[in-house]
Amino acid sequence: MFFTVALADRSSDALVREVGALRDAVRATRAERPFAIDAWVTLPDHMHCLWTLPVGDRDFSTRWSIIKARFSRAMPIVERRRSHEARREHGIWQRRFWEHHIRDEADYQAHVRYCWINPVKHGYVERPEDWPYSSYHRDGGVIA
Repeated sequence: MFFTVALADRSSDALVREVGALRDAVRATRAERPFAIDAWVTLPDHMHCLWTLPVGDRDFSTRWSIIKARFSRAMPIVERRRSHEARREHGIWQRRFWEHHIRDEADYQAHVRYCWINPVKHGYVERPEDWPYSSYHRDGGVIA
């Protein structure tokens, strides 16, 4: 599964400014509800990732909910929107996320590359290897 997850405030840099809290949220969630990270890139206001869940497990929504909640709890209190208060939300995240079911190996490889090239596309760096918040470094730019 490929995902795009974004902050509510698209001008925020919280995901890279607080990348340690994001990593902690992901690590804790994976310990409770395992999944493999095939590719991941974190940009200031959104992230893209490719996961493989255990066989027979399709509950990515709960995982995202937990990751978002953990990250939100680690953040300083921000201005809350009335609609978020009613749901006991912090208002940090967009409520939904975008998901894409990988169709085949070519689709998988295209989405791994998309993760790696995204910081270049947004003008943050000239080369994928220059962006510090990417699985490109773990994988050495090689798709397994």
